[in-house]
Amino acid sequence: MPKHGKKFIEARKKVQSGKKHDFAEAVQLAIDSAYVKFDESVDLAVRLGVDPRHAEQMVRGTVVLPNGIGKEVKVLVFAKGEKEKEAQDAGADFVGNEDLVDRIKNGWFGFDKAVATPDMMGTVGKIGKLLGPRGLMPNAKIGTVTFDVARAVNELKAGKIDFRVEKAGIVHAPMGKVSFGVEKIVQNISAFIETIIRLKPAASKGAYLKAIAISTTMGPGITIDTSFAKDIIK
Repeated sequence: MPKHGKKFIEARKKVQSGKKHDFAEAVQLAIDSAYVKFDESVDLAVRLGVDPRHAEQMVRGTVVLPNGIGKEVKVLVFAKGEKEKEAQDAGADFVGNEDLVDRIKNGWFGFDKAVATPDMMGTVGKIGKLLGPRGLMPNAKIGTVTFDVARAVNELKAGKIDFRVEKAGIVHAPMGKVSFGVEKIVQNISAFIETIIRLKPAASKGAYLKAIAISTTMGPGITIDTSFAKDIIK
């Protein structure tokens, strides 16, 4: 078993084993349990009643968190012509085409998200094996392959995240930083849970939201009562 330090053990003592909390209580407890000097991220884990091995039960989507995630997102855009200028005007950090492909081939990955216009995908496909494993490959399903590059850049800068259910049926997503405070984090959670519920596959039977937990980067997990899910999105 992994060994935990004294500070983690003390933080875990604040969490009552087996007790389920509403969202605000859980967030407050997570914040109170934070013990390191840096501004920890607050992460949400949702276990869904789906079997991702079946395509019809795959849950994948995007959501713009109203308060962002507390991190500056560096956006790269593959575009040419007028779309290059559109991307630059929207605040993209890196804009180009073949030149960016060459930089990435040489091992550069100084960005967090990538957007591409559809006519650039043939070129971007040359580095798909480099971008894909890092989660950086533009994808039409999550809105990062589009001619509306200004909108894509603005959404990513504003806090748009993409998520996908893992093999175990769990979705993980960042909900902000400890410094956000309870209200802003709960607002982000509300937007995320609402999106998850909207994406429920028709093939999913029985309980869909099976378990929800929240934690900070270094802190213990805190269980949330799923019965509060509908209340938080009202």
